[in-house]
Amino acid sequence: MRWLRHLFAPSARRLFPPASLDAITQAIAQGETRHAGQVMFAVEADLGLGALWNGVTARQRAETAFAQLRTWDTHANNGVLVYLLLADHAIEIVADRGLHGKVSAAQWQEVCRRMQALLQARDPERAVIGALDAVAMLIAEHYPAVPGQPNADELPNRPQVLG
Repeated sequence: MRWLRHLFAPSARRLFPPASLDAITQAIAQGETRHAGQVMFAVEADLGLGALWNGVTARQRAETAFAQLRTWDTHANNGVLVYLLLADHAIEIVADRGLHGKVSAAQWQEVCRRMQALLQARDPERAVIGALDAVAMLIAEHYPAVPGQPNADELPNRPQVLG
């Protein structure tokens, strides 16, 4: 049945029109004023046939996107990718090694759970912005913004629509 879900996956661009992408971009930028980390959001409607044939999971695809988008390429190794795979109704958060041991898997899972609830309520923009706000709060606990010190924006704030 996974094949069918991917064949008939909703359009990421229809679910996140330009105004939503703008609002999400703004939410990322606003969140990054509260911490010294870097956050990215990526959404993908479906996986290709090759990935499906090889049994690629949403987690594996999120980790690949984390690398391809260079989310790991930050000075303090504190980049975070929030990844949404529409066909699988899957949300994955991939955090760089600077956050390992600081933010627990349970904390990331709680962010995903809340985001999933809002997605089920058919409010994708609010779901993503809520998740990004929660991620910003978690990063700020360990990498707070330093007053008077500029925070280099090392990664694009614009959501990445993959596929």
